[in-house]
Amino acid sequence: MARLSREDRQIALGRLRAGQSQSAIARHFHVSQSTISRLWVRFQATGSVADLPRAGRPRATTAAHDRFIRLRHLRNRFLSASSSVQALPGPHRLSDQTVRNRLHEAGLRARRPHRGAVLTRRHRQNRVQWGNQHLRWTVRNHWRHVWFSDESYFLLQRHDGRRRVYRRVNERYAPNCVDEAPVHGGGGVMVWGAINTAGRSTLVHVQGRITAQRYVEEILRPHALPLLADQDAIFQQDNARPHTARLTTQFLTDHHVQVLPWPSMSPDMNPIEHLWDELDRRVCRREEAPANHRDLLQALQEEWDTIPQQDIRHLIQSMPRRCWAVVAAQGSHTPY
Repeated sequence: MARLSREDRQIALGRLRAGQSQSAIARHFHVSQSTISRLWVRFQATGSVADLPRAGRPRATTAAHDRFIRLRHLRNRFLSASSSVQALPGPHRLSDQTVRNRLHEAGLRARRPHRGAVLTRRHRQNRVQWGNQHLRWTVRNHWRHVWFSDESYFLLQRHDGRRRVYRRVNERYAPNCVDEAPVHGGGGVMVWGAINTAGRSTLVHVQGRITAQRYVEEILRPHALPLLADQDAIFQQDNARPHTARLTTQFLTDHHVQVLPWPSMSPDMNPIEHLWDELDRRVCRREEAPANHRDLLQALQEEWDTIPQQDIRHLIQSMPRRCWAVVAAQGSHTPY
């Protein structure tokens, strides 16, 4: 029988006594008609709609235990099952798996959490304000003029826990099943890029620590300014220190560059972040993985040039939805 709560069973019984058809009641509770029919037969035979005694292992938790487990994990989503076993009041002999089973019954399952930036109240307020200011912007009249820019760091060897190996039992330490990694990491490459509905910049290799002086002389002057020759062009950059330094702002002002104000801690509002992810996936899908920093940089530049412009256009066309999403989330994290 499909599971109906005790309250729903009493309501269904009352409707049956009132003369309502079984099919109508089944449609109301989204169950089969046979479920309602068996409920009526049970009531006529036993005078009750409660579950009949069943064979098998008795339930290890009480209703109070179930409620305690559910509420505890709803209040703090990062608690472990073992911590709830230790925190349960009164004598009991529950296992971690029993707690997980109760959480599964409540619709709570362990998932990999989304990693987002740390947002303070000020950050949320600024994000909502920015979203409201750009709610009426359209791709045709506004966003197509924006050049979205950013830097990104790509690792030579990734060890984020997502990689899997297919092996047999007792092959954990087999040489072809071990993911070997340098003790201090393999380093990586930092690049800068910019995108627009009509094109993209070259992928610029950023060596060493970036300063305001280097940002102006190595990125803005040779690479960004030629893209912003159109009088309607708008330049977007985040609030990293080299981007907001007095030297940088004065350079952009002297060259009459219109800069899009940007809220802090808002990578989810920048479509180029999704392009970095796509670029990383393309490099990882290569049959021959880069062996050193030079190979990694070459692979990044080759894959950057082969990304279809239509994909970039689709990302920028999502800007109106991003603005609506950040306003709807009241400045909190969004799905983007």
